[in-house]
Amino acid sequence: MKGSSVGVFALAIAVAGCGGGSGSASENGSAAEALSGEIVVDGSSTVLPISEAMSEEFTAEHPDVRVPVAASGTGGGFKKFANKEVDVSDASRPIKESEVEACAANGVEFIELPVAFDGLTLAVNAQNDWVDHLTLAELKAIWEPNSQVRYWSDVRPSWPKIEIKLYGAGHDSGTFDYFTEAVVGSEGSIRSDYTGSEDDNTLVQGVAGDKGALGFFGFNYYVENKDKIRAVPIDAGRGPIVPSEETIRSGEYSPLSRPLFIYVRRDAADRPEVAAFVEFYLSNAVEIVPETGYVPLTAEIYDLVAARFKKRTTGSVFQGGSQVGMKFEEILSKETGEQ
Repeated sequence: MKGSSVGVFALAIAVAGCGGGSGSASENGSAAEALSGEIVVDGSSTVLPISEAMSEEFTAEHPDVRVPVAASGTGGGFKKFANKEVDVSDASRPIKESEVEACAANGVEFIELPVAFDGLTLAVNAQNDWVDHLTLAELKAIWEPNSQVRYWSDVRPSWPKIEIKLYGAGHDSGTFDYFTEAVVGSEGSIRSDYTGSEDDNTLVQGVAGDKGALGFFGFNYYVENKDKIRAVPIDAGRGPIVPSEETIRSGEYSPLSRPLFIYVRRDAADRPEVAAFVEFYLSNAVEIVPETGYVPLTAEIYDLVAARFKKRTTGSVFQGGSQVGMKFEEILSKETGEQ
C-alpha cells in the first residue's frame, strides 16, 4: 500500500467493475418519491461508527426508513448475511472463501464495497510511561499461543515487572482475524488468557482501567479516547511508526493498515430504500468517515466504488480473507489476469 497503491486500488476496483454483474442498477435508486421500509445492517464493530453515522444522516432525510445497525462482529455478520437475515454486512476484512461458499449455498450474491481505511491500533494505559514502541517480534512473543510473557519485564528487562493485562477482539471479529494473521502469523492463533470482546468500547475501558494493560482495536476507538489511552508506535522493520491519518492512508503503518468494507446483498440492492442508502453512504463518505475517526478513501476512488455498485458487480476482488501484506498492485494483476 506504499506509494501509488491507493491509485492502483482504484484501478483494481475499476477493472473489477468492468466485468459486469448479475444485474443493472435502477435508473432512479435515489428516486424523489418518499422511501419507506427497513434496512438491516450488522457485522463489524470497527465499521459500526461509520454505518451508525450514515444511518443517522440518511434517516434524517428519509424518516420513513429504519436503518438499525448492530455489531455481532465481522464473522457473525457474515453468518447472518449468508442466511439472508442482513441486507448490509459491515466487515473489517475481506470475505473469506468459507463465507463465500456459505453465501453461494443459500443463493446469496453480494456486492463488495470498500468504504474507508483503518489502522489496527495497539494501545497502552495513559500512565504507562515505559513503552516507547514495540516491534512485530515483540508483539508476536506477547500474543502467540503458550506465550511465556507475563510481565512487561519479560518483553524488555529494562521495563518494570508489572503484569501485562491483555485486551483484544473476540473470535467473531474481523479485527481478530487480521491481527492474528498479521502479528502471530496464523489467522486465529492467539494465547488463551486474554480478555476478548466484539465490543471495542469494552476493550478501551479495560486498557484505560489498568496501568499494565495492552490492547488492540480499530483506530477510531483510540482517537475517541486519547485522554485515557496511548497508541504504541510499531516497528515492522523500518523504525517505529505511530498510526495516524497520514501513515494509514500511505500504508507506512504496515502491516496494520487495512481497508474497511460494506457488503450488500444483490437481491436487497433492488429495493429502492437499500439502493438509496448505499448510494448515500458512498457519496457522503469523504465528509462523514473522518468525523468517525477513520481515514477516507479519495473522492475519485469513492466514485469508482459507486460505479461498481451501480453496475451491481458481484464477487470479491480480494480472495481468501484478510490478505495481510497483499499490495493493491497484486490485486490488480490478479484481476487483469482473469479478464
